[in-house]
Amino acid sequence: MTHETPADILRPHAEAQYANELAALAAGDTRQRPPQWRLSPWAVVTYLMGATLADGTVITPKYVGQRRLMEVAVATLATDRALLLLGLPGTAKTWVSEHLAAAISGDSSLLVQGTAGTAEESVRYGWNYARLLAEGPTARALVPSPVYRAMEQGTIVRVEELTRMPSDVQDALITVLSEKVLPIPELASEVQARPGFNLIATANNRDRGVNELSSALRRRFNTVILPTPATIDEEVQIVRQRVAALASALSLPDLPAAPDEIRRVVSVFRELRMGQSEDGRIKLKTPSGTMSTAEAISVMVQGIAMAAHLGDGTLRFDNLLAGIENTVVRDPVHDTVVWREYLDSLSIR
Repeated sequence: MTHETPADILRPHAEAQYANELAALAAGDTRQRPPQWRLSPWAVVTYLMGATLADGTVITPKYVGQRRLMEVAVATLATDRALLLLGLPGTAKTWVSEHLAAAISGDSSLLVQGTAGTAEESVRYGWNYARLLAEGPTARALVPSPVYRAMEQGTIVRVEELTRMPSDVQDALITVLSEKVLPIPELASEVQARPGFNLIATANNRDRGVNELSSALRRRFNTVILPTPATIDEEVQIVRQRVAALASALSLPDLPAAPDEIRRVVSVFRELRMGQSEDGRIKLKTPSGTMSTAEAISVMVQGIAMAAHLGDGTLRFDNLLAGIENTVVRDPVHDTVVWREYLDSLSIR
């Protein structure tokens, strides 16, 4: 598969954006690779966690957190079990799944987006109805899903927000994951998965009770729970890295005050998320939203845009307050009280 260069598009796929890193890892990777994998499991983990290679190439960390979690995730994909990344919003589930697919298969674009309206055709296959009417059910009339294509190619397919999909659509994956076969009864045929095929699903544990996975489907997955960042330094590193990448993609200037303001924003988000001040002395009410790392990144990017385009070019906390308030106040009744009490607590520290 060919990819456009990052300069051609706003949000390049991981395999295009980090092509140099992946090529450097592949060039020096002498470890055993599972069938169809572009890199060995060790190199995939190195790509995710970051390192400096012997030739001087710097591999930027894609995941900031426990290395063991990434090792378990990669080892799972080297077996016959699918991988389920579970966690709160903003814990990098989608980000990790994309980079896993990029490093293993060199293609992260095989994606099924789970929603309440996702149909079974998105998981199995559909039909070109003009050809279907003219020719009847034939191979030429069949429209393969991303899962179908990944099975044919022996690559990774991603399913986002698995628990948002209706239960009957979820269960279409059971035969695929257990037998590694996708039946096509209309053609009296089937697709058998080639070596290298596997599936990465993500699910938000805030969605429990929406469309719970059946026990039969859950058994087909190995679940890795991605936690919120353990320390403020970890979270600041994540936000700084992602803000720099987004600011570059959006052609926003690198404002000199950003590092200090990132720590202030992250501190606000962590205190509201944990329900206490950073030193533990003041108890705080928690808002109805998640106050995730992803939302902190959005607040920072918005603040940089305001300072750069509508201010004097200096990023100040005033540029960020409106974004923080909009993130906190999701429920006008409950969250307004939470926000006001938090601001009051700042004045007494």
